This record gives sequence, C-alpha cells and structure tokens, in this order.
Amino acid sequence: QVQLVESGGGLVQAGGSLRLSCAASGRTVSTYAVGWFRQAPGKGREFVTVISWSGGSTYYADSVKGRFTISRDNVKKTVYLQMNSLKPEDTAVYYCAAARYSGSYYYTLKATYDYDYWGQGTQVTVSS
Repeated sequence: QVQLVESGGGLVQAGGSLRLSCAASGRTVSTYAVGWFRQAPGKGREFVTVISWSGGSTYYADSVKGRFTISRDNVKKTVYLQMNSLKPEDTAVYYCAAARYSGSYYYTLKATYDYDYWGQGTQVTVSS
C-alpha cells in the first residue's frame, strides 16, 4: 500500500513561484513512477508531469514545459514540483499520483487510469 500526501499549495501572484511536495509512505514507493495532475473548477483532471522511479526520466505537458520542474528524493520518499512563472490559468487543485511502472516509456503515463495511488490534493491559486 502506498499513501501520498501533498503540501505546499497556496495563493501567489502571477509570475511568482511555489514548490509542491508529495510525501510518500510504503516500502516499495521508491520503485514507483510519480506524476502530478491538476484539476481546475469545472474541468477534468489534467496531466502535468511525471518522473521515473530513478528520477532519470521526466516528461511535461506542453502547458508547463520550461516553467515547472519535477524532482524526487527517494531517501526522503518525496517528490517535488517546482512551479515558476505561474499564470492565472495554473490555478487548480494539484494531485500527485504513483504508478507501478518500470518500463522506458514514461511519456505514456498521462492518463489518470495509469496511476494506482492518489493523494488528496493541494490548492494552488494564482492571482492576476
């Protein structure tokens, strides 16, 4: 069993930065790929980024590429999402999720059904 807890959300002005954390528990969590999704009011859950279990592979949605950076510390069992140059359209609840995946095609892990465990989400609000 894997449990995920997000933190670090909040209110920030456009152009600002936030760093989200996803703390994981479970013996084998370090072998899971971890992704971030977001859900704005009235919209579906949208893929943001994913990182391989080793941290060696990452993939980003076009909407955040160049602004967001995902990283992980397997000793601390924590995955981070550094968000820079935030825009009002980044406003959403951000969720981290873990996937039992050890293949090479991390860019395919873009659907919610690809993931096995989810956190409860953290709100990010970007004001204009």
